[in-house]
Amino acid sequence: MTTGLRSGDVATAAGVNLQTLRYYERRGLLKEPERSLGGHRLYPPETVTVLRVIKAAQRLGFTLDEVADMLNACQHHHRASRGRSNTGLAARAQAKLTEVEAKIADLQVIADTLRAAVSAGCEDLVECAGNECCPIPFATIAQR
Repeated sequence: MTTGLRSGDVATAAGVNLQTLRYYERRGLLKEPERSLGGHRLYPPETVTVLRVIKAAQRLGFTLDEVADMLNACQHHHRASRGRSNTGLAARAQAKLTEVEAKIADLQVIADTLRAAVSAGCEDLVECAGNECCPIPFATIAQR
């Protein structure tokens, strides 16, 4: 007899809904589960951990495609060499960190510009665009 966790149990334990579980399965992030004699999906217990890893990676800014690549690399790494450290995650985390820091810098410029617009009392974008003291970089935006 085939054993495992049913869809609802896995979804509840991982904190996702059934649609998310099925979507990840369709995307190939989760292996297709075995089926019970009645046709119910039966997932191995480690599926809960995989789902938690996926959600954590998404919260860190990784896309589902990036998560899929990391999961595939991890599976290949475990098959190829047990015991050695995987530099793939470290490299990917460093690349994501660089990307996030660039976004933070861009957002800081936006925040500073918005603060300056609020301080300058800008009420009308068209009127403000014609005013030399307007802090919004209309000329810079048009050149992009």
